[in-house]
Amino acid sequence: MCAAWGVAVWVSGHLRADASLHTTALFAHLATLVLGFGAVLVADYYGLLWMIGRMTLTDALDGAARLHTPIWAGLTGLVGSGMLLHPDTASALTRVKLAMVLLLSLNGLQAGLLNRRMADRRPGAQPPRRFLVWGAGTALVSQVCWWGAVIIGFRNSQR
Repeated sequence: MCAAWGVAVWVSGHLRADASLHTTALFAHLATLVLGFGAVLVADYYGLLWMIGRMTLTDALDGAARLHTPIWAGLTGLVGSGMLLHPDTASALTRVKLAMVLLLSLNGLQAGLLNRRMADRRPGAQPPRRFLVWGAGTALVSQVCWWGAVIIGFRNSQR
């Protein structure tokens, strides 16, 4: 994951898109943001529904597991289209955003592991407290990184 991120950052500094390709990449960037971040918000909503007793843990985990594909497709699309948007890697804010994207990716990998471990537990059994803390930390990192990257991206687009 770190190597792919590094290649994407390097490529973004060496590619120059013409106006037409830039416009297409911007559209793709926004569309994949909706796909990926929207799926993340739904997955976190399932967790909230479980916490307030409106959904079983099994249903919340199954729903979140089904959302991994659109989440990863969205994140992949964001990185791919972002390479064509010529990010200013000399900017401190852009570097923070790029670090958030890397952290988000690594967090997503371990989120899949957590989901499998939670699903492997005995049916109907309350998950161990460490899994609940792990899940809360995963959701917090995810939300901070997604929202942070969106805010920085919006701010950078206003320049």
